[in-house]
Formats: sequence, C-alpha cells, structure tokens
Amino acid sequence: MADYTYQYLNVTFPPEHQYVAHVEINRPDKLNAFIEAMWLELSAIFTRLSSDPSVRAIVLTGAGDRAFTAGLDVKAASEGLLSDSPGQPDLDSARRATPLRRHIASIQDCISSIEKCEKPVIVALHGIALGLAIDISVAADVRVCSADVRLAVKEVDIGLAADIGTLSRLPKVVGNFGWVKEVALTARVFGADEALRVGLVNRVFENKAETVRGALELAGLIATKSPVAVQGTKELLNYSRDHTVQEGLRYTTVWNSAMLQTKDVSAALLSGIQRRKPTFEKL
Repeated sequence: MADYTYQYLNVTFPPEHQYVAHVEINRPDKLNAFIEAMWLELSAIFTRLSSDPSVRAIVLTGAGDRAFTAGLDVKAASEGLLSDSPGQPDLDSARRATPLRRHIASIQDCISSIEKCEKPVIVALHGIALGLAIDISVAADVRVCSADVRLAVKEVDIGLAADIGTLSRLPKVVGNFGWVKEVALTARVFGADEALRVGLVNRVFENKAETVRGALELAGLIATKSPVAVQGTKELLNYSRDHTVQEGLRYTTVWNSAMLQTKDVSAALLSGIQRRKPTFEKL
C-alpha cells in the first residue's frame, strides 16, 4: 500500500479485510476535537483514497474510548477563526466578510471530500460525538454507533448556525424535518436509540470495539463486490438524492451506457451460475 502517514489521523489497512481502509481520528487526549490542520488532513486522505485502486471501502473512527470527536476545538478556534478581535478595523464589513466566507467554504470542501470520495464511507460513532461529528457523519454513506454514543448538533450553543454541512445534509439523511429543526435549535444531546429510530444510524452495537468490528465487516462485504458497480451505485444515489426522478434516470442511462461494458457483469453472472466467489480487477 501507499504511504499514508499523517500527524492527526491514522490510516491502516486491516489484513483480514482486503481492499478496506481504516481512517482513525487520532487526538484522543483532546477528545479528538478538530483544529484546522486536522480537517486539511481529512481532506487530503479522502481525496487520495478516492483514487487509490487498492481501496474499495473505508471505515472512519475516533481513537480512544471517550469520543468519536467532541467537534471543533473551541479554545483553538476562539484564538483564530472565532476570535472577536477587530483585526483590521479600517476595513468595511464586506472586506472583512470576504476572507471569512472563503475560509468557511474551504472547511466545507474538506468535509465534503468524504461525500465526494468515490468509495463508500462507513462512520463508526462512539462516546461523545458533537457538532463537527454530525457534519462528518452525514457526509458519509453509512453510520453505525455504540450504545453509549452521545450526539448533538451543538453549534447554537457557541453562537453559530451550523455551517459545514449538517443543516444541508441531515434533513436528507433522516427525512424528518421537524426533528432536525428541534435538535439543531436546541443543541440537545440524544442517544443511540433515538438516532436509530429516526434513521441517522443503521445499527447500534454494544460498545466501541463491536461498533468498529461491525463497520469493518460491513466494509469488507462491500469490498467483495464489483468496484465498478459499487462506485457507480454511490454516484447515482448521491446524484438522484439532489435531482428529480427523471433527471436521475437520465443520468443513470448515460452512466451505465459506459459502465455496462465492464467485464464485471459477466464475471458476477458466471460466478453465480458456477457457485463460486467472483474476483474483480482493481479500478
């Protein structure tokens, strides 16, 4: 495998799950709270994994027992992005707002790298999972969690409207606009049972170890499928989510006019007839 060495995130490739990458947020002494260098690393990693032919599915977890991530490192942000320092007081409001707008957009792009990644991404949540944890989770394809997870859309508690993806993606994930408004407006903490009930997570496991194991097993299963079919399925589902049915059908027609020419179709069909496990070339 290529060298994936970063300061704040670990990338490993579990030998028991071929073609699976395990990305771990690794700042446990700070509850995996994010500073700017971390979301830049996150973006770099998912951009690389997206085009790595040796990877077909990805699991994202948080190091340590206490937190997936506590969200934004508020102390660091208060000295930088969220500072109330006047900066250059001679600038008018438009000229102060412009670099801030660009900065927010750059953070959005970092989190969106998970959604844009061609490979399916499974997030395994545990412990504290606040603020940015929700942004990250809803940019992924599948979410699972441990029974002890504590989730919250926390931004209103620090004087912000969530701006990195939660307000755009969470309503489409759970399909319950009233519930989304409630948790976003109150910043209240909710647990695994409620997350499962509204459809935010697919499964709940007893503890972190079982959650990570379950996520890796699910990723391993996905990785056994045709990468042409899997990557196409993610692309078409995400496109159809944001477009009309007719537009989705049209895009699917164009996409599959090329992708149906793959050898993976005949390999999958023959393996079913011959009752053997199919193998697929890297993509």
